[in-house]
Amino acid sequence: MKAIVTITKKHKIEELNGNKTLKTTYGEIPINVPKDRNATFEPQAIPKRTKDVSGIEDKVLSMYAKGMSQRDIADTIEDIYGFNISAETVSEITDSVITEVEEWQKRKLESVYPIIFIDATHFHVRDNGQIVQKAAYVVLGIDKDGMKKVLTITIGENESAKYWMTVLNELKNRGVQDILVLCTDGLTGLKEAISAIYPKIEYQRCIVHQIRNSSKYVPYTDRKELANDLKTVYKASTEEIGYTNLLELEEKWKNKYPGAIQSWIDNWDVLSVFFKFSAEIRKIMYTTNAIESLNSTYKRINKNRNVFPTNMSLLKVVYLSTLKAEKKWTRMVDNWDLCLSQFRIMYEGRI
Repeated sequence: MKAIVTITKKHKIEELNGNKTLKTTYGEIPINVPKDRNATFEPQAIPKRTKDVSGIEDKVLSMYAKGMSQRDIADTIEDIYGFNISAETVSEITDSVITEVEEWQKRKLESVYPIIFIDATHFHVRDNGQIVQKAAYVVLGIDKDGMKKVLTITIGENESAKYWMTVLNELKNRGVQDILVLCTDGLTGLKEAISAIYPKIEYQRCIVHQIRNSSKYVPYTDRKELANDLKTVYKASTEEIGYTNLLELEEKWKNKYPGAIQSWIDNWDVLSVFFKFSAEIRKIMYTTNAIESLNSTYKRINKNRNVFPTNMSLLKVVYLSTLKAEKKWTRMVDNWDLCLSQFRIMYEGRI
């Protein structure tokens, strides 16, 4: 009769685990490495004979860029690698980008940008023991080569035209002497604030934001019909046809939802600027898709992190998220050569 040998789970772990010391930028960390009797176990997170995981910092920064808290990052590292990393160490790793952020914020910019987009995303930050709402002010530019670049990110109080003046003055101090077209949402007083700094600028209000504002007045059942009607306005071949179609829509909808169309009429001067450009330039201008896709990245941060402990912690996360998004911007804007040639004709001597 064969003898039966029973090995408890605890004994098996003690017998088959080995000790290993890893080197990182922040010192040495001991870990336990699972083994098996036939040496067929192949670790994936930390391969055999690997004793240096300095690249762990990049993984920490990547998780931080997604809005994970320091505690969540520490727990994830422990789950994956099997060793402890304190929240303080995570903080030290993320703080390493502060100098980089400061240098990035001060870097010299180009003298002219054909198109820029400005917007703000709101976050909750702890300030003097209270949770307050702060805005991450973002300026995205399309340069003369047709490439998208985030020019600056700043953290301030709730979005206001006055604060945007501060942001744009900073751009001017960093070398931006002229902007041809600026696309943004409908913040009150923003046009005047921008014109005070760049008096020759063309100001285009975002059509997508305008459609959303109109939809607030309309129940869900009628929104699709209204959206289709509005296409006859902003997709018209000329401003005259667009405005004529707008007046017809006012007549159609004024009794049912008067506010839905009235805001278009009241703001037609800043909604119709794109009509003076070709279809190629209009496609870039009349929506803020370029910055909306960036904002969607920031909004995912909000889902993962309800409150940031400081303004700097928020800035670090937004900056790292921006770098990650910019890596995907490898192509110039569609039909950019044609757009640039038209800009040079329309704004002779400015670009």
